[in-house]
Amino acid sequence: MTHDPPTPYETTADDAALIRESRERPEVFARLYDRHAADIHRYAARRLGDAVADDITADTFLAAFRHRTRFDTDRSSARPWLYGIAANLIGKHRRTELRALRALARTGIDPVAESWSDRVDSRVTAQAAHRPLAAALATLADRDRHVLLLVAWADLSYQEVAEALSIPVGTVRSRLNRARRKVRTALGGDPTIVTDAAEVA
Repeated sequence: MTHDPPTPYETTADDAALIRESRERPEVFARLYDRHAADIHRYAARRLGDAVADDITADTFLAAFRHRTRFDTDRSSARPWLYGIAANLIGKHRRTELRALRALARTGIDPVAESWSDRVDSRVTAQAAHRPLAAALATLADRDRHVLLLVAWADLSYQEVAEALSIPVGTVRSRLNRARRKVRTALGGDPTIVTDAAEVA
């Protein structure tokens, strides 16, 4: 996406201000893309692989642009909103994600991790290649997996996950606890492994 360099205002304005401005000047929305596209792409690639991540990222920002008048500009950051859109789009690729997780659990070869492993640190790659963890992730309900991975991979706070998924913070906590409990069981109850795997996924 190529466009003019940002003005000083566009550089310092928070996301909400940019979205408000983009309602009158649509081209300003490109600054939101500049700020967040790489993170959204990285998250989608970790879950579905590079090929699908390109589409998820493009579709996330297209949907955000089309629905920008619905954004609550009392919230200064658009991150949770964008991750929520991405999570919904990723949910439509549930079979792709489950196929990759089950392949990893069965063979130890992760077709998804291979597409992004050279761009993330070795600790995350090692955890992503953990066969029992992949098996556990594959058994999680979609809603629980979304919460776990938004915390672990997108590094969202509980409040941000609540905003992203339009659910109460208490629901975020209960889904995360349930997901971690399943991971703990799958990894044999070793608290050291569980802490690393659940936090980094």
